[in-house]
Amino acid sequence: MSVGRYLIGSEFQMTEKIDAESLISTKILRDSQDATIVFTNINGGKAVGNIFSTRKKIADALNIRPDEIVTTLIEAINHPCEPVFTNIPEFKTKQLELNLVNLPICKYFPKDGGRYISSGVVVSEYNGKRNISFHRMMIVNKDTIAIRLVPRDLYEMYEKASANNEELKISICIGARLEVLLAASTSVDYEIDEMTIASALCMKSSGKPILVGKTDNGLIVPSECDYVFEARITFDKIKEGPFVDISGTYDQIRQQPIVKVEKIWSKIDPYFHFILPGGNEHYLLMGLPREPVIFISVKEVVDVKCIRLTEGGCCWFNGVISIKKRNQDDGIEAAVAAIISHRSMKNVIVVDDDIDVFNDREIEWALTTRFQARKLIVLPGEKGSSLDPSANDGVTCKVIIDATIPMDRDKVRYVKATL
Repeated sequence: MSVGRYLIGSEFQMTEKIDAESLISTKILRDSQDATIVFTNINGGKAVGNIFSTRKKIADALNIRPDEIVTTLIEAINHPCEPVFTNIPEFKTKQLELNLVNLPICKYFPKDGGRYISSGVVVSEYNGKRNISFHRMMIVNKDTIAIRLVPRDLYEMYEKASANNEELKISICIGARLEVLLAASTSVDYEIDEMTIASALCMKSSGKPILVGKTDNGLIVPSECDYVFEARITFDKIKEGPFVDISGTYDQIRQQPIVKVEKIWSKIDPYFHFILPGGNEHYLLMGLPREPVIFISVKEVVDVKCIRLTEGGCCWFNGVISIKKRNQDDGIEAAVAAIISHRSMKNVIVVDDDIDVFNDREIEWALTTRFQARKLIVLPGEKGSSLDPSANDGVTCKVIIDATIPMDRDKVRYVKATL
């Protein structure tokens, strides 16, 4: 069922006859970010956006509560599960004409370098190592894509293949299950196969491991995808960008590898998944899988209750941590551990465990009643994110706010906790 499984029972808006270059789809997605939006005719095809634009939508798709998302991801990372192979994968129902230009792929913002695939999960294998990861991809022509490779696992595989004078075979998956999208965004060691994390998440959500099938180029990919492109990353490079990234600002133009697409597969009645750049769905699918990494790191030093990368901080730069405070310096220890585990984080607020980290009003209340500005900790000259437009060559200033109750001031306990 792929994307279609998430539309059953959803409230969504039907929109007709939108040209892929018109930017109308961006306005609709941006103005109704909590709503799942279905487009019935973009370049003659169907598309859908804002599928996972709230934590509740994500939790519902996993059959858990929103406050269980982080622990569920940690469990999947710690207890991976092998996928199950099928000879009749859903994505391999139809082979389409090899023409990317005719697909429902849109241009999101006026200065974008072109039409972009924003939901593409790339699957690749090299020397026995499989990797699945998110990458933005700019359409160049009917069979050519410019792919943004950051220095992570796929980049390392590409470099190893290039060193051996080999092009890297990949499959690009569009409309994969949520479990695949979350696994593709996790930060794990190079040796770990993210597909086994996706399979463990499927076991949690449905009681069954993930189904996978083989493409003609020999790669094993999720069966439930709306589209799968068989391709290879070549030695050649081309200008990629500009593109609006998670910060809501245009990222720079870079020379990036050229991908040559060789086959396009689809299921019956496919939907192209739009992830609005700099939108809530982008925030959550990119940032939420960082929360388990932060949680595990903080748990090593203090008794942590919950972690949240905030939407106002693009689910990337600003974090709130609730802890059960046992020592006076626990708040500072928690914040330092968080910054070390997620180097892109700029601002950290630590609160007590009676504060709901998903409630902005309660966070602000804690800042008002439990924090004095003289206790602000500023960390200048720290390595930050390349996506931070205020940073200077990736160097930024970070802030720690310990909004926990001083050990001798229990009288400022939040009144709701006594009801």
